[in-house]
Amino acid sequence: EVQVVESGGGSVPAGGSLRLSCTASGGTLHGSNVVWYRQKPGEECLMVSTTSPGGQTYFTDFVEGRVAISFDNTKNTEYLWLSSLTPEDTDVYHCALGKPNIYACAWGQGTQVTDSA
Repeated sequence: EVQVVESGGGSVPAGGSLRLSCTASGGTLHGSNVVWYRQKPGEECLMVSTTSPGGQTYFTDFVEGRVAISFDNTKNTEYLWLSSLTPEDTDVYHCALGKPNIYACAWGQGTQVTDSA
């Protein structure tokens, strides 16, 4: 079974940028739909982006225009790049494989992004 782990979070100032990683083990990201989510404590799990097995991406409105996805196949990793950060972006970010699922934020620890202000 392919498992993924998130990393790259930390303290980032407003207006700054970040790169989050979603690394797979036990298999490859190839052929999987990769979904990024984020969640604030006590709030719903929100989808940020999806990447199809063919590499097509979809971004939700609240990150559109300041987000990008890249891959490092040698590291079996997908990266989420987010710029022009606002306090609204200070969430726990999760990645998961498969179809979007509102419960995905409960599947792993995620990686925390905080405002350094």
